[in-house]
Amino acid sequence: MNTLTETPKYNDEVVKLFTIATVFWGIVGFAVGVFIALQMAFPALNIGEYLTFGRLRPLHTSAVIFAFGGNALFATSYFSVQRTCRTRLWGDSWATFTFWGYQLFIVLAALGYVTGVTQAKEYAEPEWYADLWLTFVWVAYLIVFLMTLKNRREPHIYVGNWFFLAFIVTVAVLHLVNNISVPVSLTGAKSYPVWGGVQSALIQWWYGHNAVGFFLTAGFLGIMYYFVPKRAERPVYSYRLSILHFWGLIFIYIWAGPHHLHYTSLPDWAQTLGATFSIMLWMPSWGGMINGMMTLSGAWHKLREDPVLRFMIISLAFYGMSTFEGPLMSIKTVNALSHYTDWTIGHVHSGALGWVAFITFGAVYHMVPVLWKKQRLYSMRLVNMHLWIATIGIVLYIAAMWVSGIMQGLMWRSYDELGFLQYSFVETVMAMHPFYLIRALGGILFLTGGLIMAYNLIKTVKGDAVPMKTKVGEKAHA
Repeated sequence: MNTLTETPKYNDEVVKLFTIATVFWGIVGFAVGVFIALQMAFPALNIGEYLTFGRLRPLHTSAVIFAFGGNALFATSYFSVQRTCRTRLWGDSWATFTFWGYQLFIVLAALGYVTGVTQAKEYAEPEWYADLWLTFVWVAYLIVFLMTLKNRREPHIYVGNWFFLAFIVTVAVLHLVNNISVPVSLTGAKSYPVWGGVQSALIQWWYGHNAVGFFLTAGFLGIMYYFVPKRAERPVYSYRLSILHFWGLIFIYIWAGPHHLHYTSLPDWAQTLGATFSIMLWMPSWGGMINGMMTLSGAWHKLREDPVLRFMIISLAFYGMSTFEGPLMSIKTVNALSHYTDWTIGHVHSGALGWVAFITFGAVYHMVPVLWKKQRLYSMRLVNMHLWIATIGIVLYIAAMWVSGIMQGLMWRSYDELGFLQYSFVETVMAMHPFYLIRALGGILFLTGGLIMAYNLIKTVKGDAVPMKTKVGEKAHA
């Protein structure tokens, strides 16, 4: 048989494990998010020492970013790199180690959060022992991915793999630099960071913003560039634009972090530089959004038939919206109103729920029938139900936070005729209460959608009979 035309035997077992973990940790992360949203509306739900908002909030952020999102990136990168390179994933044992090693990191980090053993750094809370373990796992991930690319049977490296590789390499550098610390003792859990003062703040937000830029953007753009053309059964709209998108995003994003430190001790020129690069990000970000959406040229009718594809295209709409809103909020005059308010929470969740979660849902719905060799998903009607329930939940959530945040900012800046603050802090908190109830409702709807997805996928894997006749969108895409 001609080895150039035969289909390799892919290592899909490790992809299955990461896919299962993605769904499991997604449900956990969404549930914790709902609980802490309810805690904000009903403070009596802060129970005991371990179930307070301060302990559970980093548990929620890490669960949805690193557990849900991280497992999704492992699953989709391992799935797509084999198929675009037409070769088996390198190092079966190494790939298996990345799965179990990453799950161990998640558990170590979670135990630290609820017991109060953290560095108190946003998105980088795990202490030194968990960070050190993650470094070993991440190096193994990089080796597996690089060696698979090296062994490819295609002369060309597809652009989706460029984004995945940039995500893996840059996150490694961010992790190493931001988490340099000195343990109190080799047996103790506490450490102290090498960086201090304003340098610590700058490095932390260089890390924090680029965790968003490379973990939650570049990595998930790798998902978009493989799964949208695959699901639409169309080539990517413009390969040249995808390359411009890649290099523009990679070069500009890395410098945008200082916009998190407006009106602080950071030198003014550094703040302005961060805002300038943030505004420049509009161009490559929207170029990528347009490229993804225009991939449907000649296949727009598929949106009527395939709710999985609708998940992916709606995610691109949220990507475009959040990458417009972020640069807007980096402008100093806008930031003076928005910073430290719920507007920021709304912005983060429009990207996290609308872009990251929706493109992940679409990819998981696509992969499961392929991985478990099923003809179709159990029910496309349930996929459509998930889509609408989750979308309504997101809209309720982000609209409530936008209104709450702008109201907060205006109340904080309001003065009476004598020059005194017109509202006390507790009055702003009271005014926010109705919007916190709406946010919790939006979170409950989003969690409900996740549970519907889990049920649908379990029924698909079990091979239960499809409850209705379906159309084109139900077929499995190899």
